[in-house]
Amino acid sequence: MPQKVGTTRTLETVRDDDGQVTSRVRRTVLPGGLRVISEQMAGVRSASVGVWVGVGSRDETPSLHGCSHFLEHLLFRGTGSRSAMDISVALDSVGGEFNAFTAKEYTCFHARVLENDLPLAVDVLGDMVTDSLISADDVEAERDVILDEIAMHDDDPDDVVHNLFAAQAWGEGPLGRPIAGTADSIGALSTAQVRRFYRRHYRPATMVVAVAGAVDHASLVRQVRRAFSRNDFLSGEEAPARPRAEEQARRVRPGTVSARRPLEQVNLVLGVNGLTRTDDRRFALGVLNTALGGGTSSRLFQEIRERRGLAYSVFSFASHHADAGLVGVSVGCLPGKLDDVLATVRAELAKIAADGISQEELDRGKGQLKGGLVLGLEDSGARMSRLGKAELVYDELLSIDEVIARVDAVTLDDARAIAAALFSQPEILAIVGPS
Repeated sequence: MPQKVGTTRTLETVRDDDGQVTSRVRRTVLPGGLRVISEQMAGVRSASVGVWVGVGSRDETPSLHGCSHFLEHLLFRGTGSRSAMDISVALDSVGGEFNAFTAKEYTCFHARVLENDLPLAVDVLGDMVTDSLISADDVEAERDVILDEIAMHDDDPDDVVHNLFAAQAWGEGPLGRPIAGTADSIGALSTAQVRRFYRRHYRPATMVVAVAGAVDHASLVRQVRRAFSRNDFLSGEEAPARPRAEEQARRVRPGTVSARRPLEQVNLVLGVNGLTRTDDRRFALGVLNTALGGGTSSRLFQEIRERRGLAYSVFSFASHHADAGLVGVSVGCLPGKLDDVLATVRAELAKIAADGISQEELDRGKGQLKGGLVLGLEDSGARMSRLGKAELVYDELLSIDEVIARVDAVTLDDARAIAAALFSQPEILAIVGPS
């Protein structure tokens, strides 16, 4: 049920065995549809805050390729009341950690500070996202920085092979394009284009302010209201934007693609069509992926590295989007071992598609997945990310116990069914190396 503007809800309360509250999650909707969601964590003296914006590289037309990432850089360059140096000094002077990242479906600006400095972090972030100048001089200066960043990624074979893999899978559409853009697309972007993109997508209805750690929700809401009130930002009757949704899942484009680089190693990614972000089978896939290539006891690590000595680095992965997904295996090996590596990976995927995994692998996969989840969420930054993503892209906040229960509920038949469904599909293969 949609939440009305000006209201606050408690979404989750966790108590210890003595009945004491160890964490509480609350959400408030401000005018314009800006959502403020916080998790009060007992026993911590810091807080992590993130401003999550529902725009990423897949929202760009070809002429705007790289604009989301360009904006991420530009918002650090100065506002109507702070210079770029002011922004840096504000957080550095209190020992805060401060950064941002752009993904295919969202952008996040985040900071981690001592509890007493949370109002400062909220004010700086609010200033950046609501009152960025985006001057022509800053655009030109940051253009060169981004071109250097693109060149750096082009020198990293792991980045190159994963970009090739995505391009083969999704073609020329937004999901297939690198998030940072290309030298040509960044070189062609004008200041006017970036400003229009900023005004169109940086609206309160598309934003979530998420905080976890030592935080009082009522005080946080007051801080956010002040920090985001510049330029009448918190105005209008717009409701919070719904998570991105597509009527039909996208299919990948099978095939092989390669790029020559003067390297000592060959890097490859071999994969297949995966699951969307909200597919209920994602928990079974998580267990399967962990058993397949998620650690040193995984099937691929043991077979490729330990038994055969074919590669130093090997792992499997699963990525999910609103309407698409990929599952794959990434390996780096010597050029002379490429054929053996490919044959071994294909044999293991065929075996798991035909027979699934063992009970021991299922149990180990569950344990590793649950342990990683709980240990990761002991950090306020991870808790903040959990809140931001749940609100912005899932529209559902599963408690840690609910996630653990869903992992525990995965059966051998579930794992075998998802293995058979995924690894019997046509493959996508990307290779980067010396020949």
